[in-house]
Amino acid sequence: MRSGGGAGGCRGGRMALVPLRPGRAASRLLPLLCGGVRSKGASLSPGAPGRLGQRRYKKGVLPSPDGPAPSVSITEIRQYLRAQDIPFHDGYSCLHTPSLFTGDRGDQPLSANAPFTLFIDKTTGSFLCTATLAEGTWQDFQANVEMRHHGVTPIPPASSEETEEEMRQAREDARCIWERALPLWELLDEKETKETKALFGISQVTDATLKRFGVRYLRAARSLVFPWFSPQDATLKGLKLLRVEKKGGTKTYVEETLPRFDSYRNLFGLPLIGRRDTELVLTGWELDALALHQAAGVASLALPRGASSLPPTLLPYLEQFKRITLWLGEDLRSWEAAKLFARKLSLKRCSLVRPGNLQPRPLEALNQGLNVTKILRSALLASHKSIISFRQLREEVFGELVNTEQVSGVKWARFPELNKLLKGHRRGELTIFTGPTGSGKTTFISEYALDLCMQGVCTLWGSFEINNVRLAKIMLTQFAGRRLEDQLELYDEWADRFEELPLYFMTFHGQQNIKTVIDTMQHAVYMYDITHVVVDNLQFMMGHEHLSMDRLAAQDFIVGAFRKFATDNTCHITLIIHPRKEDDEKELQTASIFGSAKASQEADNVLILQDRKLVTGPGKRYLQVSKNRFDGDVGIFPLEFSKASLSFSSSKSKVRLKKMKEEKEILANKIVEGGSGASKKP
Repeated sequence: MRSGGGAGGCRGGRMALVPLRPGRAASRLLPLLCGGVRSKGASLSPGAPGRLGQRRYKKGVLPSPDGPAPSVSITEIRQYLRAQDIPFHDGYSCLHTPSLFTGDRGDQPLSANAPFTLFIDKTTGSFLCTATLAEGTWQDFQANVEMRHHGVTPIPPASSEETEEEMRQAREDARCIWERALPLWELLDEKETKETKALFGISQVTDATLKRFGVRYLRAARSLVFPWFSPQDATLKGLKLLRVEKKGGTKTYVEETLPRFDSYRNLFGLPLIGRRDTELVLTGWELDALALHQAAGVASLALPRGASSLPPTLLPYLEQFKRITLWLGEDLRSWEAAKLFARKLSLKRCSLVRPGNLQPRPLEALNQGLNVTKILRSALLASHKSIISFRQLREEVFGELVNTEQVSGVKWARFPELNKLLKGHRRGELTIFTGPTGSGKTTFISEYALDLCMQGVCTLWGSFEINNVRLAKIMLTQFAGRRLEDQLELYDEWADRFEELPLYFMTFHGQQNIKTVIDTMQHAVYMYDITHVVVDNLQFMMGHEHLSMDRLAAQDFIVGAFRKFATDNTCHITLIIHPRKEDDEKELQTASIFGSAKASQEADNVLILQDRKLVTGPGKRYLQVSKNRFDGDVGIFPLEFSKASLSFSSSKSKVRLKKMKEEKEILANKIVEGGSGASKKP
């Protein structure tokens, strides 16, 4: 990972979290601030010679079944700790034990009187020592326990030399910026101070609050600077820059981090938390944390990646709190994220502030003069019984009626016609996608998923049919919108941007066991807060273990497993299924999906990529929505394929959406001819 400026996100309109293409803060600002021209990967220290970094193209990849990290259950962890005479007690998300890396060493048992500063994640077995910042896997923990029994001093798992160098470089870059940033209240021009505060919407935030949280201002970039101090020794580990971009009447907040976003783990405000604090408000933005502290005097922290992710490595720092209120934003996506994060934090201690006109995000509440303490007291409990009444659902129903656009989901930017039919991409749904062999199913669905990923939808790809290198090449070409083979000098620029997307790949290839796939998906949801999983395709999970049973029954079982996963994890699954062999002259229908009717019955949406010309309209390839459980609209629209960009994005001037409900006569003719057409859901 490079230590250059990573993208955090941007906020537009009323500061709702929206996707951000990677920021260029480090490459743009640091040469200006520190002197000299910096090459990619070069040192940023003043006067230091630049050293070119090695070109890399590396996306997050989940463990392969060939060599996966062995899974461990909470029961196995407890049994091991008892067998090794290691004292522990149960926390909300972690088990707490004395640290192996502090205090007495040797073959003596760990004392129950020692500080319990080592936290073991109940879900993954990974550990973190908050006293020494040592961290590692469950296997690393076991290895260190064995070393201790043999009288050898436990050694914290070491990062690679490359990672260590990148983190060191990031700290140098952060220090360079931090030393040139000034406290807002120390700007010589009082008019500049007022204008800057007004620009960021923090006119109501006092200088005392800014000073308490250590917020500074970088004139050269017109950016606020939020520091990341080590909880171990209070040294500067990194920082986040926030700037404002105005386009017309829209104000957008752009965030950039050092180190890059996937290594930026700053719980902003953590140094201000006391050991006796037992209640916390968790926000998705640093300015919201300032507003909460000032308006309500409560302990507040801001998540490093906003509402997009709660990294499990941060959970140990939240163990001391008996009650956590999540107030992540003012839109439906932040509400869904709050419910997801509450599961990681333990539902029984979490409350959620539901977004609404009278409950905007904390900074907006402060600016409007609303009673922030009253809003916090009205937070809803995250846990509930298995049976509830409408009285408990009343506010949820009202919220969906008020926020119809947000309820409909994330809109596609490249496929506006798809928005007119499906209305958007929603969590917790199962989409079945099919099309003839060679029609471009993988190419289309990669762009379909890329579109959403570019808007901040955390995506996991499971490609069993083509390898990840080829898939990544397709997606990078679609992302750049050009053939990079002909412009290799642009490769690094586009690869850097692409690398910032919240995109991960499973390393499976060929036939796989459904349990292994589901376990990997579960791990990804927990670790990376995945909200969209693409599986290409179902037939590769009907392997040798299903030879003894009926293939249709095996497929029903697999579809049922995906349906349950989507519902239980509030995660959208797009599942590609090959069609059954049919006459090439016939158009595919919902009934053409391979297997029994269970796939189309379980699905919320059914999409069919047709590969032939329509009698009634243009387009050799077109996309048919034959099922839409959300509101029933079904229809077809043509696609135009660009070989240069591998894109199916349709030309706006030529695309004409054709609703099925407007084609009754055509459908009637098809039915007479023996075809089974789709119609609008009653």
